Amino acid sequence: MTETTSDVTVVGAGPAGLLAALLTARTGARTTLIAPKAQPDSRTTALLDRSIAILREAGVWAEVADASAPLRKLRIVDGGRRLIRTPEVTFDSAELGLEAFGWNVPNVALVAALERAAEAEPGLSRIESPALESRPGPDAVVIRHEGGAVASQLAIAADGRRSLLREAARIALDLTPQNQTALAFSIAHSSGHHDVSTEFQCEEGPCVLVPMPGGFASSVVWVVTPERAEALRAEAPTTFAAELTRRTGRLLGDIRLAGPIGAFPVEVGSATRLAARRTLLVGEAGHVLPPIGAQGLNLGVRDAAAAARQTALARAEGRDPGDAGAMAGYERDRAGDVHSRTLATDLLNRSLLSVAPPVHLARGIGLTALAAIGPLRRFVMRQGVGG
Repeated sequence: MTETTSDVTVVGAGPAGLLAALLTARTGARTTLIAPKAQPDSRTTALLDRSIAILREAGVWAEVADASAPLRKLRIVDGGRRLIRTPEVTFDSAELGLEAFGWNVPNVALVAALERAAEAEPGLSRIESPALESRPGPDAVVIRHEGGAVASQLAIAADGRRSLLREAARIALDLTPQNQTALAFSIAHSSGHHDVSTEFQCEEGPCVLVPMPGGFASSVVWVVTPERAEALRAEAPTTFAAELTRRTGRLLGDIRLAGPIGAFPVEVGSATRLAARRTLLVGEAGHVLPPIGAQGLNLGVRDAAAAARQTALARAEGRDPGDAGAMAGYERDRAGDVHSRTLATDLLNRSLLSVAPPVHLARGIGLTALAAIGPLRRFVMRQGVGG
Protein backbone atom coordinates (compact mmCIF):
# COMPACT_ATOMS: atom_id res chain seq x y z
CA MET A 1 0.00 0.00 0.00
CA THR A 2 1.37 3.42 -0.99
CA GLU A 3 1.37 5.87 1.93
CA THR A 4 1.78 9.62 1.45
CA THR A 5 2.01 12.41 4.03
CA SER A 6 0.16 15.64 4.51
CA ASP A 7 -0.25 18.21 7.28
CA VAL A 8 -4.04 18.09 7.13
CA THR A 9 -6.45 15.64 5.48
CA VAL A 10 -10.09 16.53 4.88
CA VAL A 11 -12.63 13.80 4.12
CA GLY A 12 -15.88 14.81 2.44
CA ALA A 13 -16.66 16.89 -0.67
CA GLY A 14 -19.91 18.58 0.28
CA PRO A 15 -19.84 22.38 0.65
CA ALA A 16 -18.50 22.29 4.22
CA GLY A 17 -15.73 19.81 3.35
CA LEU A 18 -14.65 21.67 0.21
CA LEU A 19 -14.57 24.96 2.10
CA ALA A 20 -12.60 23.43 4.99
CA ALA A 21 -10.03 22.02 2.57
CA LEU A 22 -9.72 25.31 0.67
CA LEU A 23 -9.36 27.51 3.75
CA THR A 24 -6.97 25.12 5.48
CA ALA A 25 -4.72 24.92 2.42
CA ARG A 26 -4.58 28.72 2.38
CA THR A 27 -3.00 28.70 5.84
CA GLY A 28 0.08 27.17 4.20
CA ALA A 29 -0.62 23.67 5.53
CA ARG A 30 -0.13 20.85 3.01
CA THR A 31 -3.73 19.70 2.64
CA THR A 32 -5.23 16.58 1.07
CA LEU A 33 -8.91 16.19 0.24
CA ILE A 34 -10.15 12.61 0.05
CA ALA A 35 -13.58 12.24 -1.54
CA PRO A 36 -15.26 11.45 -4.84
CA LYS A 37 -16.97 14.34 -6.57
CA ALA A 38 -20.31 15.08 -4.92
CA GLN A 39 -23.49 13.96 -6.67
CA PRO A 40 -25.47 16.82 -8.26
CA ASP A 41 -27.85 18.35 -5.73
CA SER A 42 -30.86 20.25 -7.09
CA ARG A 43 -31.71 21.78 -3.70
CA THR A 44 -30.93 25.30 -2.53
CA THR A 45 -29.58 26.50 0.80
CA ALA A 46 -30.33 29.76 2.60
CA LEU A 47 -26.89 31.06 3.56
CA LEU A 48 -27.00 33.83 6.12
CA ASP A 49 -24.95 37.02 6.27
CA ARG A 50 -21.99 35.64 8.21
CA SER A 51 -21.69 32.64 5.88
CA ILE A 52 -21.74 34.95 2.87
CA ALA A 53 -18.91 36.97 4.44
CA ILE A 54 -16.84 33.78 4.83
CA LEU A 55 -17.48 32.79 1.20
CA ARG A 56 -16.62 36.31 0.06
CA GLU A 57 -13.31 36.16 1.94
CA ALA A 58 -12.67 32.77 0.33
CA GLY A 59 -13.11 34.38 -3.09
CA VAL A 60 -16.02 32.17 -4.23
CA TRP A 61 -19.07 34.32 -3.53
CA ALA A 62 -18.82 36.32 -6.76
CA GLU A 63 -19.23 33.10 -8.75
CA VAL A 64 -22.55 32.18 -7.14
CA ALA A 65 -24.08 35.58 -6.38
CA ASP A 66 -25.88 35.96 -9.72
CA ALA A 67 -27.54 32.55 -9.34
CA SER A 68 -28.76 33.40 -5.82
CA ALA A 69 -31.70 35.37 -4.44
CA PRO A 70 -31.59 37.82 -1.52
CA LEU A 71 -33.61 37.17 1.63
CA ARG A 72 -34.54 40.70 2.65
CA LYS A 73 -37.41 39.76 4.95
CA LEU A 74 -38.27 36.64 6.96
CA ARG A 75 -41.91 36.03 7.84
CA ILE A 76 -43.31 33.50 10.33
CA VAL A 77 -46.96 32.48 9.92
CA ASP A 78 -49.02 30.15 12.11
CA GLY A 79 -50.20 27.60 9.58
CA GLY A 80 -51.88 25.27 12.04
CA ARG A 81 -55.41 24.81 13.33
CA ARG A 82 -54.58 25.13 17.01
CA LEU A 83 -56.81 26.54 19.73
CA ILE A 84 -54.14 29.13 20.55
CA ARG A 85 -52.83 30.84 17.42
CA THR A 86 -49.65 32.87 17.29
CA PRO A 87 -49.34 36.24 15.57
CA GLU A 88 -47.58 36.69 12.26
CA VAL A 89 -44.09 38.18 12.65
CA THR A 90 -41.92 39.73 9.95
CA PHE A 91 -38.20 40.36 10.40
CA ASP A 92 -36.69 43.03 8.12
CA SER A 93 -32.94 43.00 7.41
CA ALA A 94 -33.04 46.80 7.07
CA GLU A 95 -33.49 46.98 10.87
CA LEU A 96 -29.93 45.66 11.18
CA GLY A 97 -28.59 47.84 8.37
CA LEU A 98 -28.13 44.78 6.15
CA GLU A 99 -28.89 44.49 2.46
CA ALA A 100 -30.33 41.05 3.21
CA PHE A 101 -30.31 38.46 5.98
CA GLY A 102 -28.66 36.15 3.50
CA TRP A 103 -29.07 34.61 0.07
CA ASN A 104 -30.75 31.48 -1.22
CA VAL A 105 -27.96 29.68 -3.06
CA PRO A 106 -28.33 26.72 -5.46
CA ASN A 107 -26.25 23.89 -4.02
CA VAL A 108 -24.99 22.88 -7.46
CA ALA A 109 -23.61 26.40 -8.08
CA LEU A 110 -21.99 26.58 -4.63
CA VAL A 111 -20.31 23.18 -4.97
CA ALA A 112 -19.09 24.00 -8.51
CA ALA A 113 -17.53 27.28 -7.34
CA LEU A 114 -15.80 25.56 -4.41
CA GLU A 115 -14.59 22.74 -6.66
CA ARG A 116 -13.00 25.26 -9.06
CA ALA A 117 -11.34 27.13 -6.23
CA ALA A 118 -10.03 23.89 -4.72
CA GLU A 119 -8.60 22.74 -8.05
CA ALA A 120 -6.75 26.06 -8.42
CA GLU A 121 -5.31 26.04 -4.89
CA PRO A 122 -1.63 25.03 -5.08
CA GLY A 123 -1.41 23.72 -1.51
CA LEU A 124 -4.38 21.37 -1.93
CA SER A 125 -4.24 17.92 -3.51
CA ARG A 126 -7.26 15.73 -4.24
CA ILE A 127 -7.81 11.98 -4.10
CA GLU A 128 -11.14 11.21 -5.76
CA SER A 129 -11.93 7.96 -4.01
CA PRO A 130 -13.83 7.26 -0.79
CA ALA A 131 -12.10 6.95 2.55
CA LEU A 132 -12.20 3.33 3.72
CA GLU A 133 -10.62 3.49 7.16
CA SER A 134 -9.29 6.05 9.65
CA ARG A 135 -6.65 5.13 12.23
CA PRO A 136 -5.91 7.95 14.71
CA GLY A 137 -2.61 7.53 16.53
CA PRO A 138 -0.47 9.55 18.96
CA ASP A 139 1.42 11.35 16.18
CA ALA A 140 -0.77 11.09 13.06
CA VAL A 141 -4.07 9.97 11.59
CA VAL A 142 -3.70 7.44 8.79
CA ILE A 143 -6.63 7.43 6.37
CA ARG A 144 -6.84 4.53 3.95
CA HIS A 145 -8.45 4.93 0.53
CA GLU A 146 -8.75 2.74 -2.56
CA GLY A 147 -5.30 3.62 -3.89
CA GLY A 148 -3.30 3.70 -0.66
CA ALA A 149 -3.23 5.82 2.48
CA VAL A 150 -2.46 9.32 3.71
CA ALA A 151 -0.84 10.08 7.08
CA SER A 152 -1.45 13.55 8.46
CA GLN A 153 -1.17 15.43 11.74
CA LEU A 154 -4.79 16.55 11.59
CA ALA A 155 -7.93 15.02 10.08
CA ILE A 156 -11.04 17.06 9.37
CA ALA A 157 -14.19 14.93 9.28
CA ALA A 158 -16.69 16.42 6.83
CA ASP A 159 -18.07 13.04 5.82
CA GLY A 160 -21.65 13.45 6.97
CA ARG A 161 -23.89 12.20 9.73
CA ARG A 162 -22.66 8.58 9.37
CA SER A 163 -19.06 9.78 9.62
CA LEU A 164 -16.33 7.15 9.37
CA LEU A 165 -13.78 9.54 10.88
CA ARG A 166 -15.99 10.47 13.84
CA GLU A 167 -16.49 6.83 14.73
CA ALA A 168 -12.74 6.18 14.46
CA ALA A 169 -12.12 9.10 16.83
CA ARG A 170 -14.54 7.46 19.30
CA ILE A 171 -16.89 10.43 19.39
CA ALA A 172 -20.58 9.67 19.86
CA LEU A 173 -23.36 11.33 17.86
CA ASP A 174 -26.72 10.25 19.18
CA LEU A 175 -29.23 10.99 16.43
CA THR A 176 -32.89 11.08 17.37
CA PRO A 177 -35.17 10.24 14.43
CA GLN A 178 -38.24 12.46 14.25
CA ASN A 179 -41.55 11.22 12.91
CA GLN A 180 -41.05 13.64 10.04
CA THR A 181 -39.91 13.70 6.41
CA ALA A 182 -38.69 16.85 4.68
CA LEU A 183 -39.86 17.25 1.10
CA ALA A 184 -37.55 19.54 -0.89
CA PHE A 185 -38.43 20.91 -4.33
CA SER A 186 -38.75 24.04 -6.45
CA ILE A 187 -41.88 25.81 -7.67
CA ALA A 188 -42.94 28.54 -10.06
CA HIS A 189 -45.76 30.87 -8.98
CA SER A 190 -47.94 33.63 -10.37
CA SER A 191 -47.45 36.16 -7.54
CA GLY A 192 -44.04 37.62 -6.76
CA HIS A 193 -42.18 36.71 -3.57
CA HIS A 194 -40.66 40.22 -3.16
CA ASP A 195 -37.50 38.73 -1.58
CA VAL A 196 -39.52 37.52 1.43
CA SER A 197 -38.91 34.06 2.88
CA THR A 198 -42.01 32.71 4.61
CA GLU A 199 -42.17 29.91 7.16
CA PHE A 200 -45.57 28.39 7.86
CA GLN A 201 -45.45 26.68 11.26
CA CYS A 202 -47.79 23.70 10.92
CA GLU A 203 -48.73 20.79 13.18
CA GLU A 204 -46.56 18.31 11.26
CA GLY A 205 -43.60 20.69 10.96
CA PRO A 206 -42.61 23.82 9.03
CA CYS A 207 -43.39 24.58 5.40
CA VAL A 208 -40.83 27.11 4.17
CA LEU A 209 -40.97 29.12 0.94
CA VAL A 210 -37.57 30.59 0.04
CA PRO A 211 -37.10 33.09 -2.82
CA MET A 212 -35.22 32.17 -5.97
CA PRO A 213 -34.02 34.63 -8.64
CA GLY A 214 -36.52 36.32 -10.93
CA GLY A 215 -39.24 36.98 -8.38
CA PHE A 216 -41.61 34.20 -9.48
CA ALA A 217 -39.81 31.04 -8.36
CA SER A 218 -39.11 29.64 -4.91
CA SER A 219 -37.55 26.62 -3.27
CA VAL A 220 -39.67 24.80 -0.73
CA VAL A 221 -38.99 22.61 2.29
CA TRP A 222 -42.24 21.03 3.46
CA VAL A 223 -42.01 18.86 6.59
CA VAL A 224 -44.77 16.30 7.13
CA THR A 225 -45.16 12.85 8.63
CA PRO A 226 -43.53 10.00 6.67
CA GLU A 227 -46.96 8.63 5.75
CA ARG A 228 -48.14 12.01 4.51
CA ALA A 229 -44.89 12.47 2.55
CA GLU A 230 -45.40 9.17 0.78
CA ALA A 231 -48.99 10.06 -0.11
CA LEU A 232 -48.03 13.52 -1.39
CA ARG A 233 -45.25 12.18 -3.59
CA ALA A 234 -47.68 9.70 -5.14
CA GLU A 235 -50.02 12.48 -6.23
CA ALA A 236 -50.10 13.96 -9.73
CA PRO A 237 -48.03 17.17 -9.99
CA THR A 238 -51.13 19.33 -10.39
CA THR A 239 -52.77 17.77 -7.32
CA PHE A 240 -49.57 18.19 -5.30
CA ALA A 241 -49.33 21.86 -6.34
CA ALA A 242 -52.97 22.44 -5.41
CA GLU A 243 -52.36 20.93 -1.96
CA LEU A 244 -49.33 23.20 -1.44
CA THR A 245 -51.37 26.21 -2.59
CA ARG A 246 -53.98 25.38 0.03
CA ARG A 247 -51.38 24.86 2.74
CA THR A 248 -49.78 28.26 2.02
CA GLY A 249 -53.04 30.19 1.70
CA ARG A 250 -52.41 31.19 -1.94
CA LEU A 251 -49.64 33.47 -0.70
CA LEU A 252 -47.77 33.04 -3.99
CA GLY A 253 -50.82 32.69 -6.22
CA ASP A 254 -51.03 29.77 -8.62
CA ILE A 255 -48.25 27.25 -8.03
CA ARG A 256 -46.74 24.60 -10.27
CA LEU A 257 -43.90 22.19 -9.62
CA ALA A 258 -40.63 23.07 -11.33
CA GLY A 259 -38.63 19.89 -10.71
CA PRO A 260 -38.47 16.59 -8.81
CA ILE A 261 -39.49 16.20 -5.18
CA GLY A 262 -36.72 14.99 -2.86
CA ALA A 263 -37.54 13.32 0.47
CA PHE A 264 -35.23 13.28 3.49
CA PRO A 265 -35.86 11.84 6.97
CA VAL A 266 -35.60 14.42 9.76
CA GLU A 267 -33.14 13.64 12.55
CA VAL A 268 -31.58 15.78 15.25
CA GLY A 269 -28.47 15.50 17.39
CA SER A 270 -25.01 16.89 18.10
CA ALA A 271 -21.78 15.10 18.89
CA THR A 272 -20.69 14.75 22.51
CA ARG A 273 -17.40 16.35 21.48
CA LEU A 274 -16.38 18.23 18.36
CA ALA A 275 -12.68 17.34 18.47
CA ALA A 276 -10.69 14.34 19.70
CA ARG A 277 -7.81 12.10 18.66
CA ARG A 278 -6.46 14.54 16.03
CA THR A 279 -9.88 14.78 14.40
CA LEU A 280 -12.14 17.84 14.04
CA LEU A 281 -15.82 17.44 13.17
CA VAL A 282 -17.25 19.76 10.50
CA GLY A 283 -20.83 19.96 9.23
CA GLU A 284 -23.15 16.99 9.73
CA ALA A 285 -20.32 14.88 11.11
CA GLY A 286 -20.82 16.98 14.26
CA HIS A 287 -24.43 18.17 14.20
CA VAL A 288 -27.71 17.33 12.48
CA LEU A 289 -30.57 19.83 12.74
CA PRO A 290 -34.21 19.92 11.65
CA PRO A 291 -34.85 22.25 8.69
CA ILE A 292 -35.88 25.29 10.78
CA GLY A 293 -34.23 28.69 10.77
CA ALA A 294 -31.66 27.89 8.06
CA GLN A 295 -29.01 26.82 10.56
CA GLY A 296 -27.62 23.51 9.20
CA LEU A 297 -25.09 24.42 6.50
CA ASN A 298 -24.52 27.83 8.08
CA LEU A 299 -23.10 26.01 11.10
CA GLY A 300 -20.97 23.89 8.75
CA VAL A 301 -19.54 27.00 7.06
CA ARG A 302 -18.55 28.40 10.46
CA ASP A 303 -17.06 25.00 11.39
CA ALA A 304 -14.87 25.09 8.27
CA ALA A 305 -13.65 28.60 9.03
CA ALA A 306 -12.88 27.63 12.64
CA ALA A 307 -10.89 24.55 11.55
CA ALA A 308 -8.76 26.79 9.33
CA ARG A 309 -8.31 29.29 12.17
CA GLN A 310 -7.00 26.58 14.50
CA THR A 311 -4.60 25.35 11.81
CA ALA A 312 -3.34 28.88 11.16
CA LEU A 313 -2.84 29.47 14.90
CA ALA A 314 -0.91 26.23 15.34
CA ARG A 315 1.36 27.08 12.41
CA ALA A 316 1.95 30.60 13.70
CA GLU A 317 2.97 29.19 17.08
CA GLY A 318 5.10 26.42 15.58
CA ARG A 319 2.80 23.71 16.92
CA ASP A 320 1.43 20.49 15.50
CA PRO A 321 -2.02 21.35 14.01
CA GLY A 322 -3.47 18.16 15.49
CA ASP A 323 -2.11 18.55 19.03
CA ALA A 324 -4.15 18.79 22.22
CA GLY A 325 -4.15 22.58 22.06
CA ALA A 326 -5.76 22.53 18.62
CA MET A 327 -8.39 20.05 19.81
CA ALA A 328 -9.23 22.19 22.84
CA GLY A 329 -9.21 25.40 20.80
CA TYR A 330 -11.67 24.06 18.23
CA GLU A 331 -13.95 22.75 20.99
CA ARG A 332 -13.98 26.18 22.66
CA ASP A 333 -14.58 27.89 19.34
CA ARG A 334 -17.51 25.76 18.17
CA ALA A 335 -19.22 24.01 21.10
CA GLY A 336 -21.42 26.89 22.27
CA ASP A 337 -22.59 27.77 18.77
CA VAL A 338 -23.30 24.17 17.76
CA HIS A 339 -25.00 22.94 20.90
CA SER A 340 -27.13 26.06 21.51
CA ARG A 341 -28.46 26.14 17.94
CA THR A 342 -29.10 22.40 17.86
CA LEU A 343 -31.08 22.68 21.08
CA ALA A 344 -33.00 25.77 19.95
CA THR A 345 -34.08 24.32 16.60
CA ASP A 346 -35.00 21.00 18.23
CA LEU A 347 -37.15 22.74 20.85
CA LEU A 348 -38.88 24.87 18.22
CA ASN A 349 -39.58 21.81 16.08
CA ARG A 350 -40.96 19.94 19.10
CA SER A 351 -43.17 22.92 19.97
CA LEU A 352 -44.82 22.62 16.55
CA LEU A 353 -45.52 18.91 17.10
CA SER A 354 -46.81 19.29 20.66
CA VAL A 355 -50.54 19.13 21.34
CA ALA A 356 -50.18 20.79 24.76
CA PRO A 357 -51.90 24.23 24.94
CA PRO A 358 -49.26 25.64 27.36
CA VAL A 359 -46.56 25.00 24.74
CA HIS A 360 -48.58 26.86 22.09
CA LEU A 361 -49.24 29.69 24.56
CA ALA A 362 -45.53 30.04 25.35
CA ARG A 363 -44.66 30.11 21.64
CA GLY A 364 -47.37 32.72 21.04
CA ILE A 365 -46.12 34.92 23.88
CA GLY A 366 -42.59 34.72 22.49
CA LEU A 367 -43.62 35.69 18.97
CA THR A 368 -45.84 38.49 20.27
CA ALA A 369 -42.87 39.88 22.20
CA LEU A 370 -40.68 39.72 19.09
CA ALA A 371 -43.31 41.59 17.07
CA ALA A 372 -43.73 44.31 19.69
CA ILE A 373 -40.29 44.85 21.23
CA GLY A 374 -37.77 46.26 18.77
CA PRO A 375 -34.54 45.72 20.78
CA LEU A 376 -35.50 42.08 21.48
CA ARG A 377 -36.39 41.51 17.83
CA ARG A 378 -33.09 43.00 16.65
CA PHE A 379 -31.14 40.88 19.17
CA VAL A 380 -32.84 37.70 17.91
CA MET A 381 -32.18 38.72 14.29
CA ARG A 382 -28.48 39.30 15.00
CA GLN A 383 -28.24 35.88 16.66
CA GLY A 384 -30.07 34.28 13.76
CA VAL A 385 -27.66 35.53 11.09
CA GLY A 386 -24.70 34.22 13.09
CA GLY A 387 -23.77 37.35 15.02
